[in-house]
Amino acid sequence: MQERERPCVSQHILGASANLLGICFAIFSVIRVLDRGDLTYIDEMAVVCVFLFLSSCLFSYSSMRSQKRWLLYEKIADFIFMTALGVLSVLALIIATGIIQ
Repeated sequence: MQERERPCVSQHILGASANLLGICFAIFSVIRVLDRGDLTYIDEMAVVCVFLFLSSCLFSYSSMRSQKRWLLYEKIADFIFMTALGVLSVLALIIATGIIQ
């Protein structure tokens, strides 16, 4: 594919991952401030989300900067982003339903 034909998926992944990374940091901080980290696995799940979204950011940025392997980096970023989104969804369901008090 030529440069002008490149899909701009990486730009969307980078923006969304960066925003969701901040949300995961906020969740982790609130759990630590409330001293609920010892009672639940929510803080560990939030840290997993942080690392996954950070990895997604790095791969999507690499995709935008790379000339040769941009498609590989974009696919990796997309897979990691969707995985992180799934973990964050489970985390949100756990928090919202109050399964873990």
